[in-house]
Amino acid sequence: MELLLAFESIIWGPAMLICLGGAGLYLTLGLRFVQFRRLGHAFGEMLRGRGRDEEIGDITPFNSLMTAISGTVGTGNIVGVATAIFIGGPGALFYMWVIALFGMATKYSECMLGAEYREKTPEGLYAGGPMYYIKNGFGGNFGKILGGIVAVILVVAALGIGNSVQSNSLASTMQEAFGLPPLVTGIVLAIAVGLVIIGGIKRIGEVAGKIVPFMIVIYVIAGMIVILTNISEVGNAFVTIVSSAFTGSAALGGFTGATVMMAIQFGVARGVFSNESGLGSASIAHAAAQTKNPVRQAHIAMLGTFIDTIIICSITGLAIVVTQSYGLGINGAPLTIAAFSHTFGGLGAHIVNIVLLFFVFTTIIAWYFYGERGLNYLGVNKNIITGYKTVWLSLVVLSASADLALVWTLSSAVLGLLVYPNVLALMVLSPKIFNKTKEYWQQN
Repeated sequence: MELLLAFESIIWGPAMLICLGGAGLYLTLGLRFVQFRRLGHAFGEMLRGRGRDEEIGDITPFNSLMTAISGTVGTGNIVGVATAIFIGGPGALFYMWVIALFGMATKYSECMLGAEYREKTPEGLYAGGPMYYIKNGFGGNFGKILGGIVAVILVVAALGIGNSVQSNSLASTMQEAFGLPPLVTGIVLAIAVGLVIIGGIKRIGEVAGKIVPFMIVIYVIAGMIVILTNISEVGNAFVTIVSSAFTGSAALGGFTGATVMMAIQFGVARGVFSNESGLGSASIAHAAAQTKNPVRQAHIAMLGTFIDTIIICSITGLAIVVTQSYGLGINGAPLTIAAFSHTFGGLGAHIVNIVLLFFVFTTIIAWYFYGERGLNYLGVNKNIITGYKTVWLSLVVLSASADLALVWTLSSAVLGLLVYPNVLALMVLSPKIFNKTKEYWQQN
């Protein structure tokens, strides 16, 4: 465990911050601040993409966005944000915003490449993602080998961060809130997940397209009620967040204080953990979109980071700060529950737990698809895919009642490994990203 913690601290250390921050800044400048100038256009394309089905691809552009969001909106938005604030102080939320705003350009770029370099599988479906744009963008043996390494990392990361830790977090919460035995939660969750993933990407997209908007609206409304009932503290909350980002956080109640470096590290790490900008995983979902123009899909894709972090994570973070719950000495989901309970009383725990249930369910189905696409790239046969489904559903059940401290750490470290080859590909292929975007806007 000590070795894994040391490994994780290296993976998510200063090199990661420089890599992600530098890439986000470079792509933002190269794309001429596309995430700010074209945000309205992106929302328009998202709404127009709800019913587009006449173009090549497997699912509508809207459903591809909802699938990508379902993979990002999970425990990170409730547990991750709370942990970042608990360890890094309120200033961590500021750095979440910063990395997300630049991360929108990163998400735009990787999803454009995902749609640009996608391939058609023998089954007639479209497959894309970081392994494909690394292979096809770089070319040669280097591209194939590096793409294969990324695919293996993706499969391993999916089993951990996209499955085991999600099931375990939900089971723990359900046991504490409703007294449900973890095994029961695991079995019910596995059955629900199995009914969806057996239908492939089209069913995953349809389910995500219906559940994701609903769960986001419910959580945002509940969170806004918490914030508005403490409206007199909102101004102070923003002052605290910004000042803590540059001066650190003094101890408050059960809170032990945090340095600026802790705010930066946990803000960036948990932000990326939540919105996945820089990992390349969301490009797998967007590669399945029914669109002929990768740039159009890229505009839709960058909304995933905006919705995940600028909206949902901000709701969680502001609720915690305006209620000063971070000084209670509790961490994770209980911290978010404490913030909501400040306004809703006993109902607050039920709101957070029910939303977490939907968040976890949709994350598991999305990450199954990501893992399967990793196996597709590696050229495995149908029997191995069937076996992977069995292992996936079994892990949902087994992880619910297991002690996963080691798996959490290992999964986090493995997930971080995706950043380096992905960012390398974005830098090497950036001229194509910039030129394609320029051509798009010259024609529109």
